[in-house]
Amino acid sequence: MLNQPTLSHNGVTLEPLTLSHTNELMVACQDGELWEKTTTSVPTPTTVADYINKATNMTDRVAFVVIDERTGKAIGSTSYHDILSQAKRLEVGYTWYAKSYWRSHINTTCKLMLLTHAFETLEYLTVGWRTDIENTQSQQAIERIGAKKDGIIRGIRVRRNGVVTDTVMYSMSKDEWFEHKIKLIEKLAKYEK
Repeated sequence: MLNQPTLSHNGVTLEPLTLSHTNELMVACQDGELWEKTTTSVPTPTTVADYINKATNMTDRVAFVVIDERTGKAIGSTSYHDILSQAKRLEVGYTWYAKSYWRSHINTTCKLMLLTHAFETLEYLTVGWRTDIENTQSQQAIERIGAKKDGIIRGIRVRRNGVVTDTVMYSMSKDEWFEHKIKLIEKLAKYEK
């Protein structure tokens, strides 16, 4: 299991997810009624505490809460998961933000912090992502940060509505990271805080 740092950059803090964030995340997931999207893992307002308990008890997941430093409020969550320490590979996922923060600097900032920490501090060799075959918005966001599409795993996930679905897999190697880091920093410079 990885140590769980607190990361901060560009008005965003990632800190360890705990039950103390329950009430704020209940509000955040209602911003856009995100749990109604069957292609994501966003909890309902009444299942936020269960979501947090599950996330923090998984042995191959390091869960963060996303804090908007301007308000001091929790606005979403993201994680390292499927951590393979011997292979120096992990994935970034379980990511969601209150809808009012979509298309802002938040996601780019979080990815910059998580990737910098994974590649430069932990010295991991590969970071991966996965998303539902129908979640084209997530696929586009992953591709914008420079990840390469590895392929599709068919019939691997069951959505909350019971439908079995395919997953699109992406990855980025440490060799590719520095080129994409520059692009992420340039992209962040275009956002107003």
